[in-house]
Amino acid sequence: MSGYYTSAMDLNPFIANGLSFAFEQSSTSGIAICVALFVLSSFSWTVMITKFLMVRRVKRQNAAFIESFQQHHDPLALWQNNAASGDVPVADLYRSGSREILHHLTGNPAKEEEHFTADLELAGKIKPSQMNPVECAMEQSVSKNIGRMESQMGLLATAVSGAPFLGLLGTVWGVMDTFSGVATASGAASMKTMAPGVSAALLTTVIALLVAIPAMFGYNYLVNTIKSLVADLDNFRNELHAAFERWYVDHGRIASTPTVTGRRLSASDLVNGTLPENDNQPGHRIVKRAPVTDDEHIGLEA
Repeated sequence: MSGYYTSAMDLNPFIANGLSFAFEQSSTSGIAICVALFVLSSFSWTVMITKFLMVRRVKRQNAAFIESFQQHHDPLALWQNNAASGDVPVADLYRSGSREILHHLTGNPAKEEEHFTADLELAGKIKPSQMNPVECAMEQSVSKNIGRMESQMGLLATAVSGAPFLGLLGTVWGVMDTFSGVATASGAASMKTMAPGVSAALLTTVIALLVAIPAMFGYNYLVNTIKSLVADLDNFRNELHAAFERWYVDHGRIASTPTVTGRRLSASDLVNGTLPENDNQPGHRIVKRAPVTDDEHIGLEA
């Protein structure tokens, strides 16, 4: 047996000194907990690798789509050119908003007719109230994509928070078995007799930390990266909404307001509307009225 440990130490001193000996001394309950931790670690590593590849791809494709969108003045140019395809959050957001606003502009969001471009040019503009469904459609797309990006993150959170407790359970269980064995054994207890049981009990804590520590770093990285992607998605939604407002929403025109000088206005100015025409003092509105007749003057003097 000593020769086995010597050869194992030559191969891997870390495993030979601790883990291999503790695993050989483990009870059935300790081995079961270690197997559960191994399964949890496999799932957490699968999620971390999958999510890492996903967020890297989404970040790159989002940046490419936003750059392509900003190269066009017309916000519906990508839709007309069939350049808004792809499983990208910002592209899905763009498609949702474009379909809804085209439904109000032309009633043909699917571009089923041959003269779609001409219909869009002749469509005019929509009312500000009609932008509410467009905003709702974009909000739904944002919520859907956030849910997709955050899916399976709960498994990583479970590995971070649950693995140490499983390890603690195995350790406490193993220590209880060790002390109960010492209590029922004949003769005086010594460190040499207690060491195998305590070592086996501590094995579950070590395995649990090996599961939880990588999951913690991966979880924190993915959470921060997904937050950045969500912020980019919100920013693009605001940019798209502003572009739709500029191009396809009719807010009407506000009539210019004449101005008067800052001098004290007389009663005849207010009644007759005889205000100077070349003043530049802001803050007053000219109300033109018909001149007061003689009968009305008599009534005012009375």
